[in-house]
This record gives sequence, C-alpha cells and structure tokens, in this order.
Amino acid sequence: MLKGKTALVTGSTSGIGLGIAKGLARQGAHVVLNGFGDAQGPCAEVRAAAAQAGHEVRVEYHGADMSRPADIEEMMAFAARELGRVDILVNNAGIQHVASTEDFPVERWDSILAINLSSAFHTTRLALPAMQAANWGRIINVASVHGLVGSAQKSAYVAAKHGIVGLTKVTALENAASGVTCNAICPGWVLTPLVQKQVDAKAAERGITNEEAKRLLLGEKEPSMQFTTPEELGELAVFFCSPAANNVRGVAWNMDGGWTAQ
Repeated sequence: MLKGKTALVTGSTSGIGLGIAKGLARQGAHVVLNGFGDAQGPCAEVRAAAAQAGHEVRVEYHGADMSRPADIEEMMAFAARELGRVDILVNNAGIQHVASTEDFPVERWDSILAINLSSAFHTTRLALPAMQAANWGRIINVASVHGLVGSAQKSAYVAAKHGIVGLTKVTALENAASGVTCNAICPGWVLTPLVQKQVDAKAAERGITNEEAKRLLLGEKEPSMQFTTPEELGELAVFFCSPAANNVRGVAWNMDGGWTAQ
C-alpha cells in the first residue's frame, strides 16, 4: 500500500516509534529512524519486518537531538537527500519527568516542551511544503491519553501532549482541502521503556513485585487491564495512511483501554 513512500519516525529506536516504523515498513514504505542509543538493531528489525511482508525497503537513521531546531533541520534535509521527500511524518519523540508543579525542575520543563511539542512543530513546518506540492502527505502525531485528560505530577508532559493535539487540529484545518492529512494517536499505557521506569519506581516505592506494580498501574486508569502494544499503534498509523482515512482529519484517536470513557 505504501510502496515508494518515505516515512520519517522520530523517537523510533524503541517502543511506540519502533512499532509504528515496522508497521509502515510492512506496507512497503522506506523509513528514516531517529532516536537515542543503538541504531543498528532497530534498523535491522524494520528491514526484517518489511522482508517478512515481501518488501525490500531502505532504512536510514539520523541521530538528531529533537530539542535542537538546527538538528531537526539537518535530519529533514538528510531524509529528502537520501530518500526523496518525506511523505509520512510521525512525530513520536518524547521524554517524561514526574514531580509536583511547585517542585518541577525548570530545566526539565523546558526540555519536555522542546522535545515533546516544539520538535513536532519544526518537523511539520519543514515537511509540509513538499507534501503540499505533491498533494499527498500524512502527518501522525503521537500524543497520549494525557493529551485529552490530566494526571497529577505530570504538568510538563500533560501540557505538551495537549499542545500536540492542538497543533494536530490546526495543521489538519490548514490543509483540509488538500491531500495532506494530520491526525493524532492518543495511547493509554504502553509498556515502553518510559513506562517501565514508572512501573519499577512503583514497585520499589510499595515493596511489591514488578508484575504487581503493572497490575496496580493499569488498575488506576485502564479498565481493560491490559497494555496497548506498539504493534497495535503501528496498525492504527497504517490505517491513517490508507485511502480509507482520506477524510479523517484532525482527530485525536485514543487507544486507551477505556481510560477516557470513564
């Protein structure tokens, strides 16, 4: 379905971003990965996912620091230079810090807003001209259930994710009469390295096992009592790229096990 298209997925060396990158590669898209840590392993995983689906795709990596606009500009130029224009942009890069508002470190607030929100603005403004010229493009912003509701101790993350939902709506409206769409995915708990840290902290704080901490975490918010998987989120991203989603514009689509239905 996406043969010949190029997808750039930020924050894609693990977790949700990697799951989405693999989902797009299975549909034949070339992929540019971005993120921290090892890049060879994730690149190999994406190539393997494509090969299993009968596609041979190019997978590139750029280590842009998503808090730095100059790095983001270089990454977007790299993607265009190596693979042609970016047809599908997935803004997934994100970090987390937990503290009460009055105790929240100012530098952590600034870094979370830069990576979780401002980076999506920069990639979007740079990707749009080529998408508009081609009259086709997909911008998928990975927000969070925290783009729809709040949770204590997460002021910066919740503020950034609400901002992502707002950016999604504006981008969708500005391109509503074109072949360029913009939508947001709002996952509940996904057992990513980011969430695993919260599970570990809860286990240590309560003196319970990791499995007990997972059940406790889910029980606080998610009626389904199960984590959403990166693979499920990848399939939702694929849907947004399909002809069936041509008129899906500006939505904040929650996949949260009933969290926001309460």
